[in-house]
Amino acid sequence: MDSSSSSPSPLIHPLTSPIPVDLFVSKKRLSLNLKFNDACGNLVFRVDDQQPTNHDRVLLDADDNPLIFIDRNTHGGWEGFGSGGELIFKVEKKFASKLWKGEIELDVFPVSNGGAAAAKDDAGDVIKVKGSPFHRSCTIYRGNSIMAQTSLLYKLGKLTTGRRKFRVTMFPGLVDQALIVALIVIFFDR
Repeated sequence: MDSSSSSPSPLIHPLTSPIPVDLFVSKKRLSLNLKFNDACGNLVFRVDDQQPTNHDRVLLDADDNPLIFIDRNTHGGWEGFGSGGELIFKVEKKFASKLWKGEIELDVFPVSNGGAAAAKDDAGDVIKVKGSPFHRSCTIYRGNSIMAQTSLLYKLGKLTTGRRKFRVTMFPGLVDQALIVALIVIFFDR
């Protein structure tokens, strides 16, 4: 995409920074309304479960434009749809006896032009999300590369805020910020 374009795609927010980027997440009590702010406190994304749509969750940008609609499917997994209604990804919860109590692992299958079946056949495209929702910690992997991590806010070994505020660190490389945020929403929704 050249820099003379009038506006970027509303769905893709690639992170191509050579350094990690942090977003700070705040969660309202007893809901899944989340706000994702940058280091300067500017709103970047927000998730609202009270939107007047027939979707479970809606990921919005700072201007309240819908980016991804997130829905539970009938098999206990999740699906993400673009603003045009196209399927972007499918998420399946993985059950493994090796996981510690309270840990969750998700398999995310991005849907390419070939459809969901083609995406499932390409194991290199599978994104994994693993961690503990209670501790607000998860790691998002693609292959052997870490795409992003969440963690509670600490200062010299002491928790500085409650569990309703935590940090998302997105690592260098081509990372779709909206996709990462959508996966974090799914991971922390229990």
